[in-house]
Amino acid sequence: MSSAEQIKNGKAVIGIEFGSTRIKAVLIGEDHTPLASGVHDWQNELADGVWTYSLDSVRSGLQECFADLMKNVEADYNIKLETAAGIGISAMMHGYLAFDENDHQLVPFRTWRNTMTEEAADRLTEAFSFNIPQRWSIAHLYQAVLNNEPHIGRLAFMTTLAGYVHYILTGEKVIGAGDASGIFPIDPETCDYDAAMLKKFDELAAGTELRTKLSGLLPVIVQAGNCAGRLTEEGARLLDPTGTFRPGVPFCPPEGDAQTGMAATNSITPRTGNVSAGTSIFSMIVLEENLAAVHREIDIVTTPCGAPVAMVHCNSCTSDLDAWFGMFGGFLSEAGVDLPKGKLYDMLYSLAAEGDPDCDGIISYNYYAGEPVTGIKDGRPLLMRSPDSVFSIRNLARSLVYSCVASLKAGMDILTEQEHVKLERIFAHGGFFKTPFPSQNFLAAALGADVTLMQTAGEGGAWGIALLASYMVNRNGDETLVDYLNDRVFAGMKGSTVSPSQEDVDGINAYMKKYISGLSAVRAADAE
Repeated sequence: MSSAEQIKNGKAVIGIEFGSTRIKAVLIGEDHTPLASGVHDWQNELADGVWTYSLDSVRSGLQECFADLMKNVEADYNIKLETAAGIGISAMMHGYLAFDENDHQLVPFRTWRNTMTEEAADRLTEAFSFNIPQRWSIAHLYQAVLNNEPHIGRLAFMTTLAGYVHYILTGEKVIGAGDASGIFPIDPETCDYDAAMLKKFDELAAGTELRTKLSGLLPVIVQAGNCAGRLTEEGARLLDPTGTFRPGVPFCPPEGDAQTGMAATNSITPRTGNVSAGTSIFSMIVLEENLAAVHREIDIVTTPCGAPVAMVHCNSCTSDLDAWFGMFGGFLSEAGVDLPKGKLYDMLYSLAAEGDPDCDGIISYNYYAGEPVTGIKDGRPLLMRSPDSVFSIRNLARSLVYSCVASLKAGMDILTEQEHVKLERIFAHGGFFKTPFPSQNFLAAALGADVTLMQTAGEGGAWGIALLASYMVNRNGDETLVDYLNDRVFAGMKGSTVSPSQEDVDGINAYMKKYISGLSAVRAADAE
């Protein structure tokens, strides 16, 4: 079929992802090629000390994004988008969305970006002998219990952002295995919430206002490839108030952005991994065996199929770089030079490539939010340099780009140097790589491994969740997701690969020594 015929006959698949700064919808054909897309920009807000998105903005953003997709389909193919073979929802992992028995939201959405759950995360890590990061949903719940927050006694359901959007569209309180692994630890044998840890949590919460067992509060896990619900009439009206798009479309299990990144880069087998870099940055490394020790810097989550994955998640990546580059652009504008944003970034990235390999002692800390990997509680962007550093635009630009991967490197060094995890293939995607040179080169140097950008790197998680929906629709019998991706999606797909240069490796290692030693200054600023 032609692309238009696929769309008209309901053979295309839709993926929708709620990223930190953009909601994106992608429509893909039977060959998994994107046919159309829609976007809606949004931003989190700091309200009463909490990083959040309102549920009104979630709903309106979903509608705006889907309307943009429908508009573009009609403009490109002269047909209306009325149905699809399948739909998938993805969003930022973790966080805390809490509701009562009438689906009333009890507290504002607490996103992954918040670092307010240190006590709970520490207690749960000790009780479980399993690392529980501050941003995990269970840490947010237990901190609310420890704080004796009034809403705890009325809590009937908690979920992630992807789980919430899936629920309001399908009426199903379910979740994919990967997104679930950022709510609560997963037992790889059962691919379900760890039963022993569920029991332990109920013991910890005994005698508090939380009277419902934890298992009764969590969304049900649905395995990849299975149908997780269908678009209801109410959901169809929410998605498209014009009534053009019809109900009944099947949905795959909702997933987290980490898992859709894995699908979009075909990195779901051992010794493979991917790095997603945008507002935040994180790596996902599929493990061959369990780690020898519990590391607070490393999370154990899962692939969409439930296989264990070591995740290094850093809260800050490009925000500080964007602020600096925006300042440079503003200076040029004041000087009468109107340089488009794309060209400004290309120029500054090129200058970064020409800086000294170690930035000559200029160290940038990009902490717009707290950073558990390096022990920083609150956001404190900071620039540090020696009096004799060559404070040039080249060295400064290189330091700003280095800072985007520095916290990630600190966590990844634990995996490779202490746990001896082997890396064979690292795939990269996200806005940080819109200008591949030298961001891709610097990441390769930081990880000491080849880094590949696939042709589809720019499609991101919306394409990744569309692939998971396509797997649900088109898989043959017991065909695994690994086989589906290898044989039907990525076979013959090209990418650009760079290897780390020794000069860059030596440079970023020297940079990191000063970066780590200077963290005490950031902590001192953090304490103010």
